[in-house]
Amino acid sequence: MRIHPARLIAALLLISPAAFAQQTVAQPPAQPLAQMPYAPSLDPASLDRSVDPCTNFYQYSCGGWMKNNPIPADQSSWDVYSKLADDNQQFLWGILQADATATARTPVQQKVGDYFAACMDTAAIDRRGLTPLTPELAAIDQLHDRKSLIAALGTLHQHSSGTFFFNSGSAQDPGDSSQIIVDIGAGGLGLPDRDYYLKTDAKSIETRARYLDYITHLLPLSGQSATTAAADAATILRIETALASASLTRVERRDPYKQYHKMTVAQLAALNPAIPWPQYLAAQFAGVPNPPAISTLNVSQPAFQQAVNTVLTTEPLPALKAYLRFHLLSAAAPSLSTPFETANFDFYSRYLRGTQQMPPRWKRCVRQVDRSLGEALGQEFVRRTFSPETKQKTLLMTTQIEQAMQEEIQQLDWMSPATKTEALRKLHAIRNKIGYPDTWRDYSSLTVSPTDYFGNTTQAHQFESRRDWAKVGKPVDRNEWGMTPPTVNAYFDPQMNDINFPAGVLQPPLYDPRSDDAPNYGDTGATIGHELTHAFDDEGRQFSAEGNLKDWWTPADATGFEQRINCLRDQFASYTVVDDIHINSKLTSGEDVADLGGTLIAYIAWKKATDNLTLHPIDGFTPDQRFFIGFAQWACENTRPEDSRLRALTDPHSPGFARINGIVTNMPQFATAFGCKASQPMVKAKVCKVW
Repeated sequence: MRIHPARLIAALLLISPAAFAQQTVAQPPAQPLAQMPYAPSLDPASLDRSVDPCTNFYQYSCGGWMKNNPIPADQSSWDVYSKLADDNQQFLWGILQADATATARTPVQQKVGDYFAACMDTAAIDRRGLTPLTPELAAIDQLHDRKSLIAALGTLHQHSSGTFFFNSGSAQDPGDSSQIIVDIGAGGLGLPDRDYYLKTDAKSIETRARYLDYITHLLPLSGQSATTAAADAATILRIETALASASLTRVERRDPYKQYHKMTVAQLAALNPAIPWPQYLAAQFAGVPNPPAISTLNVSQPAFQQAVNTVLTTEPLPALKAYLRFHLLSAAAPSLSTPFETANFDFYSRYLRGTQQMPPRWKRCVRQVDRSLGEALGQEFVRRTFSPETKQKTLLMTTQIEQAMQEEIQQLDWMSPATKTEALRKLHAIRNKIGYPDTWRDYSSLTVSPTDYFGNTTQAHQFESRRDWAKVGKPVDRNEWGMTPPTVNAYFDPQMNDINFPAGVLQPPLYDPRSDDAPNYGDTGATIGHELTHAFDDEGRQFSAEGNLKDWWTPADATGFEQRINCLRDQFASYTVVDDIHINSKLTSGEDVADLGGTLIAYIAWKKATDNLTLHPIDGFTPDQRFFIGFAQWACENTRPEDSRLRALTDPHSPGFARINGIVTNMPQFATAFGCKASQPMVKAKVCKVW
């Protein structure tokens, strides 16, 4: 993906904007937007002209933006993408208010409007308190032995969004991407990553202590005594630490072979005999018409399943019940009354991310409708914001960038003819999905009430669970999307072999139909190139044109590719994130390579598209300078140090300053455009080049 929820502004080659990053601004009361606001794709006001672009291009391009855009109190960071996402949400707020109160509504408008209305009725939610969750908590309390507790996991996984020991669902078969199989994955942790349980530095120890505080605060809200809650918190942390110790690291999970272990149900039962797998699977298929007989499935982390077996067979029954009770409560907390929602926010947002204030209710409700009814709400968004002309222009840009990628592959001096043939075959097989799905998801079987918010969230989870499990045993629907249309993001799917650009990310300033092509190719064009390049990064390159896990590279080509990636890994590992934490470039290398390759091929495509045109300076910048400033200004950001620390551990994207400065230093075209000298910081004597 091109974007991530937060980035950091720090250290190497950067004039520190710490004063900007720490500012928090109290926002005036928001109002629904009647139309989307406009912002140019290249904004001169976002520049810091006191900085030499050849010394620090990121600060030059974004210094003004950083100064003028302190972090809102309800955000852990603030950047161009999140600002556009906020605008999208404010626009959707107006749509949902109208849909909630209209007398004549389509079925789609009824569902999204009623879901929003129920979410906004905080008085009714607070009156109910814990009552909506009482039956599930009582069912856990009544589990009388280990066998009944384990049998209950099937129902809990289907009916709750909580994470109970492991995850399960449908997935494309990595060995045959045309088919959907059952996938049994790792899960069951309340902290963001395994390393939070295992690292021994002072901050990690503090975080675990704060996690215990969260548990001991949440459990008494359900009627437990403080003494029992404290004992249960220690138990829960012990269980989760055992699961974390058996989990793959995020870097290990970048290797798809490490997560592909196809086996029979009997073989899974040999790994984890504690769970009666046929009965568990039958519970997941409850409500699915004509469920298939499951003979084989994928177990992403076999060692993890062995750890689950150990926990389920050795932990005392009260300890296992305490674990289930907490995870049920924690998952439900954002949909319950104010004390539960506040406790959840205080740990996961205020402490872990540094967010100072809970987002206003309307914003939380818009997000929830998008999460649960994304393609229903997406129809309302697309109809008002995404023109056929924008779709055609971005499709044309995509085609041009794919052509540039083809030419780059053809002239690579390190790739053999045999590998080039397969690379081009894969390139030509990529599907371009722009704006929204060809066929909208059918929500007719989902019941939505205007007065029962918790019931709506439960119904939505069960609807999605049934939809997910119903895909097993059927051919892959290659028209399905993994993001909703209002989303400000984009992605490449290696098994689908497609690139996906929701309508939400094709809005100004990221794509500006009023602007000249240069900044649009620098921003959206480089994003298209970024996603396209993911097909050939260290992870994506291991999948064939059909999306199957298959090694189609010669050994020499694979070695040459890794050597070129290592150049970028070494460079990015030198950048400081926050405190003494450096970028984990083994985790970020896929995104770093996509940034470099994507920007290069977008530049090539733009030059070819404008080859016969006479381009003139605008606002005092040459066309080439406008391309690079447009490229840089998508990454303008401020972030809180807490969020920076979390992202350094969990995010496969590098911080914003590195994604700009780290890229332009490897593009001689940038140095030429700005007249940079060989001795200046934005010029490298030996550039990293993959594509």
